[in-house]
Amino acid sequence: MILLFDVDGTLTPSRGQMAPDFKQFFKTLPDFNLITGSDVDKTIEQLGQDVFDQARYCFNCSGSDAYQYGSRIAKNSWTPSDKLIDVLNKCLEDSPYTERYGNHIEIRPGSLNFSIVGRNAVGDQRTDYFNWDNNSGERHRLCVKIKSLFHDLTAGVGGETGIDIYPKGHDKSQSLKYFRGEDIHFFGDRCEPGGNDHSIASRLKNRRNCKVSHVKNWKETWQILQEK
Repeated sequence: MILLFDVDGTLTPSRGQMAPDFKQFFKTLPDFNLITGSDVDKTIEQLGQDVFDQARYCFNCSGSDAYQYGSRIAKNSWTPSDKLIDVLNKCLEDSPYTERYGNHIEIRPGSLNFSIVGRNAVGDQRTDYFNWDNNSGERHRLCVKIKSLFHDLTAGVGGETGIDIYPKGHDKSQSLKYFRGEDIHFFGDRCEPGGNDHSIASRLKNRRNCKVSHVKNWKETWQILQEK
């Protein structure tokens, strides 16, 4: 069975590096694949060049920047409209969450990441926003708003602080074309409706002999792998 893993929150703490003991265990897997909303540099920062190069496939930017054993094999391009940027800046202005740590909009190959608190937030700054968002539902509301205003786009909650925005069809499920006819076990932490793992998790749940593990964190992923 093909093993396919989300990265942030599934193999690592949010925006953190892979735990050394888990990494040592993970590298003993005979075959694995990665899918993440992050770009290549962030993926390597979190997992290490060795894990990145060992992956049969690593789908960055929700699959819009694809690598096989460390070499790029496909890349989508997309330029967000000025109107979208204006809407996101207005959302930032209107948010009741006042703590800000910069780099709120990051344009990636085939996608855009937006964060109210800012992608430069670290540690407790990220956790504080994550806990506040769990109670307020701000990110889910932002995703609904983006999809209602831009019918050619979709959006999903990712990690602790951001939302991923991309053209329809450029979500994580685009990676499945590389595994036609193969049984897949997918691990992700945002498989709920509105999460950025939902597009791929919902499709695999309807496939015979495929499995989805909706994990709370990387420790649960490790536990499931040890039980296999």
